[in-house]
Amino acid sequence: MATSTSGTSKRTLYRLTGVAPTVDAMFGILDPDRLDAVGAELDFPGERLGVPALLVTGSFEQPVASWCDEIHRMTGCEVSLPVNRSAGLLMLAVDGEVYAIGYDQGFRLVPDQVKDRRFGLSFVIRRVDPAQIRDLVSHTPGGGRTDITLVPGGAPVWSLGVQEHAQIVRRLGGRLDGIELTIAQNDRTKISSVEGGTGLRMRLGIDAAHLVSDIRAIAQVLREEAPVPELEFVEHIVPVKEGDLVTRLEKQLDAMLGEAPDGRIAAAVPSDHWDDYGAAQAFATKVHSREARLSDDFSLEYVLDRARVQRPGTRLAALRDGTVTLYAHTRAEKGDAIRTSSVLRWIEAQVTLGARRFFLLDGQWYEIGEAYLEAVRSQVQRLITDSPSVDLPAWVLGDRERDYNDSVPDLRPGYVCFDRDNVRTTLHRGNGVEICDLLSPDDVLVMVKRAKGSDALSHLFGQAVVAVQTLLHSPEAGDQFARKVSAARPGRPLPAGFRPSTVVFAILLKDGTDLTANTLFPFSQVTLVQTAKILAAWGVEVEVVGIQATTVPVSRAGIRHLAA
Repeated sequence: MATSTSGTSKRTLYRLTGVAPTVDAMFGILDPDRLDAVGAELDFPGERLGVPALLVTGSFEQPVASWCDEIHRMTGCEVSLPVNRSAGLLMLAVDGEVYAIGYDQGFRLVPDQVKDRRFGLSFVIRRVDPAQIRDLVSHTPGGGRTDITLVPGGAPVWSLGVQEHAQIVRRLGGRLDGIELTIAQNDRTKISSVEGGTGLRMRLGIDAAHLVSDIRAIAQVLREEAPVPELEFVEHIVPVKEGDLVTRLEKQLDAMLGEAPDGRIAAAVPSDHWDDYGAAQAFATKVHSREARLSDDFSLEYVLDRARVQRPGTRLAALRDGTVTLYAHTRAEKGDAIRTSSVLRWIEAQVTLGARRFFLLDGQWYEIGEAYLEAVRSQVQRLITDSPSVDLPAWVLGDRERDYNDSVPDLRPGYVCFDRDNVRTTLHRGNGVEICDLLSPDDVLVMVKRAKGSDALSHLFGQAVVAVQTLLHSPEAGDQFARKVSAARPGRPLPAGFRPSTVVFAILLKDGTDLTANTLFPFSQVTLVQTAKILAAWGVEVEVVGIQATTVPVSRAGIRHLAA
């Protein structure tokens, strides 16, 4: 038998819920019909693995491939070739948790209802490098919209345009960030890719001890580590767990299913069905009926029609018990079946309870509104830095904003003040555009504001967007600003083709209140996050720093410096 020369193999690992860590319990969740279809044989490799384990192997054959008839009809050539696919499924219990790995078609033997839907995603947001995201799938509540972004070379998560408080991330992939796995045994610097949604796809050890060790390392990450800050927003939109609340939501959805369609219920492809959905040529849907409805795509209209004729209180159950079967050929024969799943997984729905908004996706309820403020606050906390890239003096409370900006170059050599020294272009006539209040020695654009309310900060954030946009898209403005810098800072001109890489918002809040996510005005938090997203999409990093206040005059000769 041929064996792999590598110590690892890329596989998809699932974690199962509600399954006791015994061989009997593992076997008990498997569908007898599916086992019969592959002619399943069972083995019990627990002794070798050192943990309870069950191995299922088998195969299924179509005597004649589905495309043979088409070829004969089209060309007149007689073609009769079989299709034979193998299926392997390894289930094992490690430290009280049950895991499963599918080989070839073996993953189809794992029942959907026992898969931990967030297992892979939960691991990835704790261990993927947020600057090297390669695969992002997100779903926007309402309308059934799923966005799939593939960046083979990797890109920072902020550049991918995900709306952190308004979208449910369903799959995420990127470069694995430092973990003791078999893949790194011989070279700790070796980097591997990882992709997580319901399952976790990555390189796992092939030898028994290495596989179990890798699973333990994965479990330890989930148990002990928090998400990386740039990706923690993924967990802000969390599934609803309270049983009473779920009951209320299901009751309201059951009532909605009896009404005329109004857009609150839409079609949505289950998260682990995307590849199969693309390959399917026929869909057979059955909702409380003896015969299935055959169509060339999933028919939401049929599902809602069938739901409306059910008795009140039974409509949701009819969808949960109903099935959607995907077929690889329009003839939809038994041998063409790809997979079967619950109808409920194929719809999304929006339900409101008072002022609270909920969303059903993939058979799971989520609360959307609660995630908004948490996502905004989290992003603001990341933007307010304790280690800024600029060094600014304290602000004498009696000074005006212009006085403070004028004083900085005296107190911090290398800084240049451009407060009200605007750039005027053909487009920006009149007062022109204020590129920044201060330019740091490292060419960071610094925007300064003393703010007693959100209006002043809205103006500051808007100024930054206009300034950066002007520098990026107006050569005339860029040349004029470069000339101003050369005149003010002889011998240290801007680099040719200068593009700003960082914008710092330096804020004196009220009369010297410490600047935090709690003290920044709520409206300003929202505006700041929106501004940071716009600038990030243009490749510009945003920092927010609080300027310290003092009542002691500062020597403009630079004898005495007060650090921010």
